[in-house]
Amino acid sequence: MSTLYVLDVPENTPVAKVAAEDPAVTVGRIGPYFEISAAGTIVIDRRATGCRHAVWYSAVGGVARDSRITQHDKDALRVEPA
Repeated sequence: MSTLYVLDVPENTPVAKVAAEDPAVTVGRIGPYFEISAAGTIVIDRRATGCRHAVWYSAVGGVARDSRITQHDKDALRVEPA
């Protein structure tokens, strides 16, 4: 299982919206965070979010203990099971 947390602020909403477009991904809320989870890998394309680089690189609030970020560059954010 992969789980990513993104602070729920207007600048980060497109990250959650793009993640939710994948039918294998579930987007919920825990406190002030979007909880983005999937049984397998989560991949979010930066260009699809429309986020500028500063917002993109600061969007990640954390990952669950059983997850790891394997890509976070100008193209995509990839979170995989640990």
